[in-house]
Amino acid sequence: MTRVVVITGASDGIGAEMARQLAAREGAQVALVLGARGAPLLDTVAGQCQALGAQTLSVAFDAAIQEDCRRLIRAAMTRFGRIDVLINNAGRSAHALFEEVDDLGWYEELMRVNLWGSVWCTQAALPHLKDSRGSIVAVSSLAGLVGVPGRTAYCATKFALSGFFEALRVELAPSGVSVTVAYPGVVATRIRQRGFKARGEEAGVSALKEEKAMPVEECARLILAALARRQREVVMTAPGKLGRWLKLIAPGVVDRMARNAVKDDLQAQ
Repeated sequence: MTRVVVITGASDGIGAEMARQLAAREGAQVALVLGARGAPLLDTVAGQCQALGAQTLSVAFDAAIQEDCRRLIRAAMTRFGRIDVLINNAGRSAHALFEEVDDLGWYEELMRVNLWGSVWCTQAALPHLKDSRGSIVAVSSLAGLVGVPGRTAYCATKFALSGFFEALRVELAPSGVSVTVAYPGVVATRIRQRGFKARGEEAGVSALKEEKAMPVEECARLILAALARRQREVVMTAPGKLGRWLKLIAPGVVDRMARNAVKDDLQAQ
């Protein structure tokens, strides 16, 4: 039976790489429903997956719009008749000191993309996932575990995302639907350059130190391995794993680790 996997934020970065790896691994045994705002890039990824033998369906949608999320799931069901996996990957970054933000409108927009898009997609897909006893993946961030300076908006969205799916996992345990929360660190993608700055404009540069960024291929592989094992969560870096425990016994050390992750020349911006 062909496995149907819905991936949001699939036009670039982690989402696109997960799609390619699934296609390479499963070929004709997987059908990929790829959702994102950028239709041309989305079609390129779909073509790459088709060349590897996978069936694909590209759906241009905006995770910040509830009806678009519902439409994505309807399109998957209309085309393939089932959903086995939902990977909530769509998201946007941000970096700004809270005191420098005048208009909080983009905070609300970020919450719609990073939290509500995943909630809306999950609500629409849940009856079908229960039918297949399938799996949900939520791509959070280490910023969903530890507060990072300049990332109040982003941390708020990712902490909320993690909390929602932690609770949902417990609710869904009797149904046989697994929920995996992924916590990447700094990954070599363009998400930070495309994020918001203080006035809501596009950042253009990353505010984090990128020298040791994880290759996107490794990040995607770790998420898909956790999905295959139906793990509760996957924390992808040694500092992330250490920081989680240190937060309980030496929170000041974790604060310093968070400050050290931010470029020196951007800490005061």
